[in-house]
Amino acid sequence: MPRKGTVSRKTKETNIKLSLNLDGKGDYKVKTSVPFVDHMLSLMSKHGHIDLNVQAQGDIDVDYHHLIEDLGIVLGEAIKKALGEKLRIRRYGEALTPMDETLAQVVIDLSGRPYFVYKVKFPRGNNQIQDIPVSLFDDFFRGLSNSAGMNLHINLNYGRDAHHILEAIFKGFGRALRMAVEIHPHAKGIPSTKGTL
Repeated sequence: MPRKGTVSRKTKETNIKLSLNLDGKGDYKVKTSVPFVDHMLSLMSKHGHIDLNVQAQGDIDVDYHHLIEDLGIVLGEAIKKALGEKLRIRRYGEALTPMDETLAQVVIDLSGRPYFVYKVKFPRGNNQIQDIPVSLFDDFFRGLSNSAGMNLHINLNYGRDAHHILEAIFKGFGRALRMAVEIHPHAKGIPSTKGTL
């Protein structure tokens, strides 16, 4: 059976409906009302071979923070739901992903214990994409890590352009997630000596 997760979250600040299929082909339909965020989530889906459907609105006339952070939270919840008991998954995933002059590393452990490391320093003068502060993507991945129960490390090796940096990170996250959720052909049960994740 395909591993799917659907989550709806409505607050006074955001309204998000998200569904994904971890065993998909990388098909996506993403409308968040923020084109750059649509682009990043579509890249994650395509390069992670994860089907993704997102419909989201938020109070972006006030600030982008609520919508971007809540998207991370909802995506994490959907991943957790789709994984279920995590039977026979590889558990660990990693990707070293270039984007032109940029190189970024993403490492995942689907341990059930959230821990987040984000060593990404944008070059001076690259702290916004259009009018979106790049710092909000730290909040996006932190919310995702916490709600998914995921150990997530994101490191920027080097990069000059903010768009390229985030593109390498989102592509890398999709690739690392694909590896971590993959069913191991020789595994039995849950990949932990504790017997639970």
